[in-house]
Amino acid sequence: MTDKIVSQLAAQLIKDATAKGLTVATAESCTGGLIAAALTDVPGASAVFTHGFVTYANEAKRDLIGVPQAMLDAHGAVSAPVAQTMAEGALRTSGADLAVSVTGIAGPGGGTPEKPVGLVYIATATKGSVPTVHRHLFPKGSRAFIRLLTVRAALRHLHIGLS
Repeated sequence: MTDKIVSQLAAQLIKDATAKGLTVATAESCTGGLIAAALTDVPGASAVFTHGFVTYANEAKRDLIGVPQAMLDAHGAVSAPVAQTMAEGALRTSGADLAVSVTGIAGPGGGTPEKPVGLVYIATATKGSVPTVHRHLFPKGSRAFIRLLTVRAALRHLHIGLS
């Protein structure tokens, strides 16, 4: 992904995490690893980036980072409880200090009136703190555009988590 804003956000995050001696992990569904790719594009990322979980399928969410099947059945993969559990699972499984998760509907299909295309939940979890979950409804656009906006927002949320 070649986006100037993403590159700047990722570079700043790596710089700040390195300065604070903190490690970072990701759990990604709708972005398919784009957040991890943005972070690892930055020289020196290996000092802070520990794990990138691409949990596109519900089975991966369940098997790799511990999202309960009952939660997936009750709320669906695109939900605040699943995003929070993904972030907590990435944090626990990786041993990192900070984790971000994303789950959403990038389109062009798959949306419903309750969960339209562009709906994304982003959660951050840090050791010793209550996880935060943010609901985003990005403007209609191409699949690539929604994924780009999701990566930008996730990097911003990670940066807030470093504070």
